Amino acid sequence: MGITLVTGGSGFIGGHLVAALAARGERVRILDRQEPPEDTPPGVEFWRGSILDPAAVTRALDGVERVHHLAAVATLWDRDPTVFDRVNRQGTRVLLDAAARAPGLTRFVHCSTEAVMIGHPPPRRLDERADPGLEALAGPYCRSKYRAEKDALAAAAEGLPVVVVNPTAPIGPGDRLPTPPNAMLRLFRRGGPRLILDCVLNLVDVRDVAQGMILAAERGRVGERYILGGEDIGLGDLLGRIDRLCGRHPIRRHPVPPALALGAARVEEWLSDHVTHRPPTASVTGVRLALGGGGFDSGKAMRELGYTVRPLEASLRAALE
Repeated sequence: MGITLVTGGSGFIGGHLVAALAARGERVRILDRQEPPEDTPPGVEFWRGSILDPAAVTRALDGVERVHHLAAVATLWDRDPTVFDRVNRQGTRVLLDAAARAPGLTRFVHCSTEAVMIGHPPPRRLDERADPGLEALAGPYCRSKYRAEKDALAAAAEGLPVVVVNPTAPIGPGDRLPTPPNAMLRLFRRGGPRLILDCVLNLVDVRDVAQGMILAAERGRVGERYILGGEDIGLGDLLGRIDRLCGRHPIRRHPVPPALALGAARVEEWLSDHVTHRPPTASVTGVRLALGGGGFDSGKAMRELGYTVRPLEASLRAALE
């Protein structure tokens, strides 16, 4: 059996994917700039390197049969917004170019995001046909991932065996950063703000995303995209569940007008840029994504890949522990 390369294998989704692949007896190699988690299975190779380094990428692809590409800047805000395109798009192009020259490569799974499907409100439930166009996207992170996905699909049209997956908002255990969805859950575990958006989210267990990526490598059709999502839930209902899981009476919260939420996010980002130099609690991109989302349909992945999801309650418990 050839080697499976996981770029970004030290990250949240990547760490769970590496563990799932190793549990299947696969030979796994991580390419990442940061050390993998301490509980990474023995025998997994760790190659420190950047996807922006063509030489490092070429070396990492030696003997590789399958690629799972997750390396990315996955935050919704950065003091330097050019970092999104530099890493997420240009890094993907470096990897695609090297993969096209790699002998024996049988599958390239590109991890995109549901954020490339969300345009301007009004929100609606989305499937893989959703393509709002570059200018309608919520922010620089989303645009960089949109461009990277288009590059991956173009490579598929030219003969590279690329399959695209679009996870929704992954939650669950083992998030060292934390990433935005788990950061939101941790905020509301402490009670959180009393003013909230009236919106619908789709949360998915990170372990289900990992299994979905494995299924995409095995059964996915080249040149296709697959939403890897979980349960659609209104934010108010979600926070009620969090209150119950935390053993407290539901906190009374009130919907905030969208314009006010966007204005507050702009103020927070200005303070982050010029004063605190720390990520804002709510970013403009995050608010726009919440306002534009109306749920996601994972039916295609379920039908074609055999993708399944666990109950949201179990995922919330794991994320909140």
